Amino acid sequence: MKVAKLQGLHRWLTVPSTVSGILGALLAIAYAFFTVQIPEGTLVQLLLCIGVWVALANVLGDRQEQGSLRTVRALATRSVERSVPVLQAAVREAAALPDLSFQVNLGYWCAGAGLIGLSYWLVPGVPWTIALRFAVIGVGLGPLVAMLAYLLEIERARAAVVVLAKEGLSSAQVLQALPSERMSLRSRMVIYGAIAIGTPLFLVFDMAVQRAERTFAALAVATSEAQRSSVLAADLRQALIGFAVVGGAVAVVVVTCALLSGRALGEPMRELAAQAQRLTLGKIGQNAVVPAEDEVWAAGTGFLALEGQLAVVVTQLQAAGGQVKLATSELATSSTRHEQGAQEQTLALAQTSATTEELARSAKQIAANANQVSALALQTVEASQEGQHSSEAFYRSILAVRGGNQAIADSVVKLNKRVQQVGRVVEFIDGIADKADLLALNAELEGHKAGEVGQGFSLVAAEMRRLAESVMESTREIGRLIEDIRDATNAAVMATEAGVKASDQGSALAQAVSEGLGNILKLSRTTSEAVRAISLATHQQQVGTDQLAQAMGDILASTRAGSAAQAEMQGANVSLKGLADELERAVGQFEVVS
Repeated sequence: MKVAKLQGLHRWLTVPSTVSGILGALLAIAYAFFTVQIPEGTLVQLLLCIGVWVALANVLGDRQEQGSLRTVRALATRSVERSVPVLQAAVREAAALPDLSFQVNLGYWCAGAGLIGLSYWLVPGVPWTIALRFAVIGVGLGPLVAMLAYLLEIERARAAVVVLAKEGLSSAQVLQALPSERMSLRSRMVIYGAIAIGTPLFLVFDMAVQRAERTFAALAVATSEAQRSSVLAADLRQALIGFAVVGGAVAVVVVTCALLSGRALGEPMRELAAQAQRLTLGKIGQNAVVPAEDEVWAAGTGFLALEGQLAVVVTQLQAAGGQVKLATSELATSSTRHEQGAQEQTLALAQTSATTEELARSAKQIAANANQVSALALQTVEASQEGQHSSEAFYRSILAVRGGNQAIADSVVKLNKRVQQVGRVVEFIDGIADKADLLALNAELEGHKAGEVGQGFSLVAAEMRRLAESVMESTREIGRLIEDIRDATNAAVMATEAGVKASDQGSALAQAVSEGLGNILKLSRTTSEAVRAISLATHQQQVGTDQLAQAMGDILASTRAGSAAQAEMQGANVSLKGLADELERAVGQFEVVS
């Protein structure tokens, strides 16, 4: 039951509600005929009430359903442009129609049954119990009629979704338009089971009660056993006929609902199974949307999404297979080159490692020499300090000698002055002695002249003359001594001056030596600090070279391991190429239809 075009789709969708309403009305009339004792003269009014309210319910229900299909109607009448949003809205309206049809039919059946009972009660001679019976019958049959309308509507709604999708919607757009989760299938099956089981049980129970009441009423007015037997036989025939007719009709409706329900559940499952079968054959992209409801729809959308993802994956795998095959060939060539390079690198690293070890040994020797130089520098500093102290003591001694020489020179100068003064005194004494000699000579001459009287005077004068001569001889001796002393003092003065000059030179030299030793001490300290820094640097260099040697050893080991891994990679590349060929053959089994 499918349509091939969009025109008239909105009218075609609402036909099941009308059909189920008419069938339900016929079933209700048949059931009422066997269970309700209609007052005489009111059958026409009853049929009129039923006809009016059934027609009114169909008109109102159809109008409500058509109102929910505004976009579908606009597309069918070409009063709106076909676009993706419009088509998606129409798909949503068509998919939601079965649930709406169930609610509309159930609501109008319950309301219509009550209104029929109320209208029939207004007919003269109709008791309210009869009117209530029609209301109960309508309410009892309402769920079954609503379920029949729902199941009939499902097939048309699915067909409408397919028609609308063909107007310009992709599978992804259809999936976007319809939610993947609606009312759960379990709830629907519970409702279906309750209606399919509860409605016949209710009708059978109600018919049995009504027939029993009528039988008991007839038996109550029967006066003889023959009448009671006749009543029982007649009621039994009517009950059997009623049960057969009503039960058969209800059974037909229930079986029809069961068939429709099984078909509604089985068709999409069979279509999904067929799609899965096509998928197992490697035909991807040939499946379309399978309209369904509840978990079946969720499974279908999931399967379609899975197929889309699988198509993308297969396409990517097909592209990747070629790329992997090409890449493995390039990797094989590259790994061969890398293996050769790794071998060369291993050789170079071995040489570098040997050089690094030699450098480490040299660094250790340099560190040892630096330690010796540092010790010698410290000894030089100590010797420079001692030399500076000695030069300073020598300088002080030279200064003391110079002071002593200067004092001696001053004393000699003073002595020279005193000697000169003594010379002048000796000269003065010599002059006096010379004059005394002359006077003694004159006195002696005068004593001789005086004769014997002057003989004593002559003797005295002679003694004085000898004394004067002795004095003069002494003064001459003193003069010679003074000259010697003067010469000695002059020599001493010259020697002391030379000593002072030598002391000055020695002082200047000692000062220069002290300054030189001070500079040497500074340089020695600087050298010691530099040597200490060099020693520290060489120690650090030794540590660094040791670490470098260890690192080079590790690098050499890693390079050798990498060379081995490169060889393994070469074998892995060969295996990978084989896998790429297998992947290409495996992916080639799939046919992706765009």
